[in-house]
Amino acid sequence: MSNKKVITIAESINIMSKTIGPAIREKNKAPIQKMAVEEAEAGADYLDLNLGPARKAGDEMMEWLVKTVEEVTDLPLFLDTTNPVALEAGLKAAKKNLPVINSIDARQESLATKLPLVEKYGCDFVALTLSDEGIPRDANERAMCLVSIMTAAAERGIPNEKLWVDPIVLPISVDLNQVLAFQEFLPQVQEICPGAKTTCGLSNVSNGAPTDELRRVLNRTYLIMLKKLGLYSAIVDSYDKELMDYACGGLQDIEDLVFKMMDGYEPDMSTLTEKQQHYAKSVRVLLGKVLYSHSWLEL
Repeated sequence: MSNKKVITIAESINIMSKTIGPAIREKNKAPIQKMAVEEAEAGADYLDLNLGPARKAGDEMMEWLVKTVEEVTDLPLFLDTTNPVALEAGLKAAKKNLPVINSIDARQESLATKLPLVEKYGCDFVALTLSDEGIPRDANERAMCLVSIMTAAAERGIPNEKLWVDPIVLPISVDLNQVLAFQEFLPQVQEICPGAKTTCGLSNVSNGAPTDELRRVLNRTYLIMLKKLGLYSAIVDSYDKELMDYACGGLQDIEDLVFKMMDGYEPDMSTLTEKQQHYAKSVRVLLGKVLYSHSWLEL
């Protein structure tokens, strides 16, 4: 039984959104501010502002977006872009809280262009376990990426406590071994980098699932599983009320079932409610006990 809270970072203010993307480009505050308020009311702890590459006028765009969001909420922000100039503009623009940089990875260009911002502004950052060789194949390669990032940070006097380690969640429909590698690596983070926090882009695990409901159950199940493994935070769909309830330690019966199954319990499916069956099947898939199949997960 666990009442542990997972810190939630709302993911929906994203330039790839059909409503938010045009609003950012046209500097239309209303849809963005409406979403920021809704995400705050849903219980999010942080808001992720995702501009993607932001190659054209990224600094102006990020500055405007940060100011727009800060007009309607006091929640701290994650600045999500690969453009270091846009990141600095967002850091300068923020007046209510010091934002978190999302993200810095182990590639030399990323370390060279973004770690100086952490050193200069004293902000936290997401340490993404990605290297010049690409996405790590297993827990060992994730560890190597993390060591590279924390070593480079330490050389600049940046302590482990500034790192939010993201071991990269990949879709269960694409690569089960990557999903299992994430689960294996997550509990190792504190051993490798004492004092660091952990995070992930949770919704990635369900990419490729054919229905919204199937995606939601996979996301919720994986959140509960990662909570048991010590996850500190996650970038999530804050509009999924049930997922937000799990993040806050609610809906204990489902959490208990998931935790027990992770410890080896195999329930008799005929004794479970339909809702419990959905979660039990998702746990079996996410533990690699059953091959992923859309049709098998659907009742």
